[in-house]
Amino acid sequence: MTRSERFLDDIKLEFPSFRIRRKRESALQRAIHVALAIMTLGGQRVYLTHYHTVLFGTLWVPDAWDGMSDADRYVLLRHERVHLRQRKRMGDLVMAWVYLVPFFPLFFAYGRARLEWEAYIETIRATAEVHGIDAAANLRAHIVKRFTGPEYGWMWPFPSAVNRWFDEALADARAELS
Repeated sequence: MTRSERFLDDIKLEFPSFRIRRKRESALQRAIHVALAIMTLGGQRVYLTHYHTVLFGTLWVPDAWDGMSDADRYVLLRHERVHLRQRKRMGDLVMAWVYLVPFFPLFFAYGRARLEWEAYIETIRATAEVHGIDAAANLRAHIVKRFTGPEYGWMWPFPSAVNRWFDEALADARAELS
């Protein structure tokens, strides 16, 4: 049994109704893809092919899921488990509201940024654990782009703030490895 399969078993113990489904099989996920492409003026065109999404306790996986290594699936599942725990803590309606509304759905989405910061801390930690601290440090440009760019609707368009947060998260991951 692979590391990601063992971790999936742990997730299912914590969240018995958890399941994994393919985005392309869902009319809702295809509709979200179209809506995001329109709302971001084409900036988010890879929702169906590259983004993994936890919605209502289901991990919706893109086409890219099949090509992921076991280590990368494990890192991703660590990130998504954070979202499952957020959902458990807040409930579906509150989490959806926090993710989509405060302060604005686009350009200054403080609620979404806070939820994603928590999950990306886990991505940094898991990457450092699996691939080493240098690999975790190399996530900076990718993560900063996610927060400040169109793929998450410019949720926190302040690169200096995201870089400061990243520095703190990386320092914490480094300390955990010591």
